[in-house]
Amino acid sequence: MNRRKVEVTEVAGIITKALQNGGVYLNSRDGEKINSMVIGWGHVGRIWNRPCFMAYVRACRYTRELLDRNPEFTVSVPVNGQMKRAFQICGTKSGRDMDKFAEAGLTAVPAEVVSVPAIREFPLTLECRVMYRQEQAAEDLPEDIRTQFYSDETEDHVVYYGQIVAAYMLED
Repeated sequence: MNRRKVEVTEVAGIITKALQNGGVYLNSRDGEKINSMVIGWGHVGRIWNRPCFMAYVRACRYTRELLDRNPEFTVSVPVNGQMKRAFQICGTKSGRDMDKFAEAGLTAVPAEVVSVPAIREFPLTLECRVMYRQEQAAEDLPEDIRTQFYSDETEDHVVYYGQIVAAYMLED
């Protein structure tokens, strides 16, 4: 598997479009356990003079537990369209209860710098190290946002600021 380096600024539009059109895959790992979840909330850009991907994860998610134990993640972007089965599994099931990679038919590819694998089927990859995390407080948000995205039953998000340490396209 070859990796063609990409400039984050050159692929930021592709990533933003994927976030708007179904989501990207946020991958995490703790020991031998790897997990992937579909996220539709994220930002790619620069903060503290470093390339960064900011990922929003609800506090109750298994992915949050993994990120808190291992502060590294990869972002896998479907540039050739979503795989329906992978999207359904990674977007609706918990990795606490199953091996999502196996169930969704995804192929883990060792990362270049971090401990969390990329996904062969979604070739645009960002490798990230968490440099900061912040718990959101929904009560501090404007009322219309709270009403639309939060209720008494939902939990706030944790924002993970991941420094992008590698960015590439997986190629055969």
